[in-house]
Amino acid sequence: MTAFDPAEAAAALHRVRVERGLVSPLPAGIAPCNETEGAAVQRALAGLFHADRPAGFKIGATGKRMQEYLGIDAPIAGFMQARDVHLSRASIPFDRLIRPGVECEVAVRLREDLPPRPCTLAQALDAVDEFVAGIELVENRYSDLKELGAPMLLADQMYHAAAVVGMQGDVDWRQFDLAGLRGSITLADGSGDSGATADLLGHPLNGLALLASSPLAAAFGGLKAGQVIMLGSVTPPIWLTGPTVVTVSFPPLPPVTLRLT
Repeated sequence: MTAFDPAEAAAALHRVRVERGLVSPLPAGIAPCNETEGAAVQRALAGLFHADRPAGFKIGATGKRMQEYLGIDAPIAGFMQARDVHLSRASIPFDRLIRPGVECEVAVRLREDLPPRPCTLAQALDAVDEFVAGIELVENRYSDLKELGAPMLLADQMYHAAAVVGMQGDVDWRQFDLAGLRGSITLADGSGDSGATADLLGHPLNGLALLASSPLAAAFGGLKAGQVIMLGSVTPPIWLTGPTVVTVSFPPLPPVTLRLT
């Protein structure tokens, strides 16, 4: 059996992204068929974006509400380019996005490397420097989720477009219950949603431990100190129809803001 070559699939996904099109199923000969192959395609895609050492990773579908919404039963992660990770607030043109949405997230910055191997919750906690609020900006780039399948979502960074991550401020995150936080996402018209960090695999840092031991982390040589890890949304995505201002808050963490112009 010939070894899987991710290059052709990565080139096809890169071309779709550059042309601002929608992702459709790839031919059977080049499409990834499992998590390891999907991770290999994503790693090759990162190289095409000159993101061999990413600014971090996002983990999607760590919450029950999100999994039910997407019809997915396991988390899927994606790399984040440095140019797409913004500190505390950001302003992004709406018309450069493909069917955009926003998500209500928490995130961490790592103070230590997490090598690509099995990782416990305690080890994940020890590796964290900061725990902050975040917004993930996502794009619905997909023609048919069920037809694409999980390996293709993994290959294409699982909806990711950009992220806004908070600053630590004066909050000592180790002094409160990380699984007991409630977050809210609010748009300029007053609409929004809310949810709890307990919905993220029971504890938000369980997602970090899962990512550290995943084929995707192995494909990138492990997680590195200084990287930002988005831990998942406590609400389903809010799909947008035009410019707005989005605020996410997880008291007592400082809030974050995204302006779509």
